[in-house]
Amino acid sequence: MTPTQETDLILIVDDSPADLEVLSKTLTDAGFEIAIAIDGESALEQVGYELPTLILLDVLLPGIDGFETCRRLKMNPLTQEIPIIFLTVLDDTLDKIKGLNLGAVDYVSKPFQQEEVLARVRVQLKLYSLTKTLERQNTQLKQEVEQRTAAEAALQKLTVDLEKRVEERTAKLKQTLSELQQAQMRLVQSEKMYSLGKMVAGIAHELNNPVSFIDGNLVYALHYIDDLLELLHLYIKHYPNPAPEIQEKAEKIDLDFVMRDLPKLLNSMQVGTERIATLVRSLRNFSHLDQAEKKAVDLHQSLDNTLLILQHRLKLTSKFPGIQILKEYGNLPLVECYPGQLNQVFMNILSNAIEALEESVINHEGTERIDKDIPKIEIRTEATNDKVTIRFADNGPGMTQTVYDRLFDPFFTTKSFGKGTGLGLAISYQIVVEKHGGRLHCVSTLGEGAEFIIEIPLPKAD
Repeated sequence: MTPTQETDLILIVDDSPADLEVLSKTLTDAGFEIAIAIDGESALEQVGYELPTLILLDVLLPGIDGFETCRRLKMNPLTQEIPIIFLTVLDDTLDKIKGLNLGAVDYVSKPFQQEEVLARVRVQLKLYSLTKTLERQNTQLKQEVEQRTAAEAALQKLTVDLEKRVEERTAKLKQTLSELQQAQMRLVQSEKMYSLGKMVAGIAHELNNPVSFIDGNLVYALHYIDDLLELLHLYIKHYPNPAPEIQEKAEKIDLDFVMRDLPKLLNSMQVGTERIATLVRSLRNFSHLDQAEKKAVDLHQSLDNTLLILQHRLKLTSKFPGIQILKEYGNLPLVECYPGQLNQVFMNILSNAIEALEESVINHEGTERIDKDIPKIEIRTEATNDKVTIRFADNGPGMTQTVYDRLFDPFFTTKSFGKGTGLGLAISYQIVVEKHGGRLHCVSTLGEGAEFIIEIPLPKAD
């Protein structure tokens, strides 16, 4: 996909629901895909899920403003080349100069005209495409010049000193290989072909090496410690009356405790390395997005990866009793889907359930809690001949009929201003229904929790 195709992803960062609605409709009608963020922090998180091709960024935002958000994006090698167009009511020349100095490519003044926004977006995408093409051509030309220069230098050296020909030829081949590898990395970096999945996979690889090294050495360490402790027991058995100096040292270090605790300590270290390895695998699997084509995916793995990422919000704290996750997984086949998009749906639904349970805990603070009131989320899956069904049920406060009727409406939210855009479930509905030809619906009664049901069709048997 090139940056001039009108299927590119545009990230809109604005805290005004009215402006978000107008921009979303304008860009969607023009054929663009969109992502939404309502403040700088969520924009920085959003680019971590999927890199946009262009960003429309409001200057006046809650929390970190547009200028600071732009600065952070330009400091990140993964996002520094994404074109940024500022949206602003500020008309001071110094403010505009500040934004351009930070790396923005254009300004659109509020209130804006839809035609102007589209025109500026298309111009910047075209410029971005031409810039990338020129960079690729320059890189390829530089590689050819370097290779020819290196070959000529190698030939001259061979004619000057035949005795060193083999040594020089080997060194030159190593140098050429290193240059080609570096050029390849620069090309990948310049074209911004790193997705979040590749980034996480690289980090996971780097983490797995030392973790595997530590885990492997711990196995040997446990054996060595067992042998040493066995030898120490034999010494104590056959020499029960050690020299006073040894007896004093043993009492000082509490030898009996050390002998009991040391194996436990090493075992706990081994458990820790296993947890790190599991978390790295889950992050890699969750973030391995491929929006270009469908893949055959284990949805149970996707669900478990999402739960692991949300684990910190499920734990018991001094102010929160924790959330129980009850899983009843059926026998599912691999499902042809867009895994990154379904991960986003799972994340949205589970996050909403967690927030509902947190709200329920706050509303019942100070009252005695019985077992049925312990916050729970049940996840059940099943497969039939024509579809796969995933159910998320919580025992939260449920919802009124008014909320239920507008549940999947874009920009509808029950959260306070600045805490939600009302797009999470609307986007989830679009992903399930339009992208996968499935069904997303909810069953809820006020005071009795809520259940969200996802149905993904399976291909018909031949």
